[in-house]
Amino acid sequence: MRYAVLGTGIVGRTLAARLVSLGHEVVIGTRDPRNTLARAEPDEHGLAPFARWQAENAAVGLASFADAAAGAEALVNTTSGSATLAVLDSVRPGDLDGKVLVDIANPLDFSQGFPPGLNPVNTDSLGEQIQRAHPALRVVKTLNTMNCLVMVDPARVQGEHTVFMSGDDADAKKSVAELLGSFGWSDESIIDLGGIETARGTEMLLPVWLRLMGALGHTDFNFHIQGARRH
Repeated sequence: MRYAVLGTGIVGRTLAARLVSLGHEVVIGTRDPRNTLARAEPDEHGLAPFARWQAENAAVGLASFADAAAGAEALVNTTSGSATLAVLDSVRPGDLDGKVLVDIANPLDFSQGFPPGLNPVNTDSLGEQIQRAHPALRVVKTLNTMNCLVMVDPARVQGEHTVFMSGDDADAKKSVAELLGSFGWSDESIIDLGGIETARGTEMLLPVWLRLMGALGHTDFNFHIQGARRH
């Protein structure tokens, strides 16, 4: 399948590399490909320049957000939550229609420093905002409650643990569940929470996740829901 991974950060790179390893065609979308390739220094988080990473992952293409989305059969949103709607608005009309978008982003709000809050929160979610703005897009929220290395390799965390899924389109969720299975997630580990409005709950797990990261001192952990299949 042809995937457009929106976002050049560590999450986008990790997902893109994993998708390529599974035999998919992948193009990463960015605002300005020329500027992205021209950066020569690590970013503020110490992430290596994209050009250096791409040299080691030559099968992954790079294009503008609009061109990456136009050529894709499905999309993966790894952009900053505060930028997501603007990124999708930059895609040409019709190039999103009918496509599945795997939404991994979270609406982190750093306006008051670290740790961030969420905006929106409680009565709305980023997943819902995307779906309202692009009703012909089939949005599935998933993988947003864990570190990106765990997303693509659940065996990094010992024992059973859980990945959540929210979305309005049953066929889209079925295809995303198959993708999760190819990453190594068992059927039993996937919990379908229901419609896209349930993304509010998983996005609100991020403040808990951040505190756990601080307490544990690492990111190789995840949530496990016991008794999930009892009924």
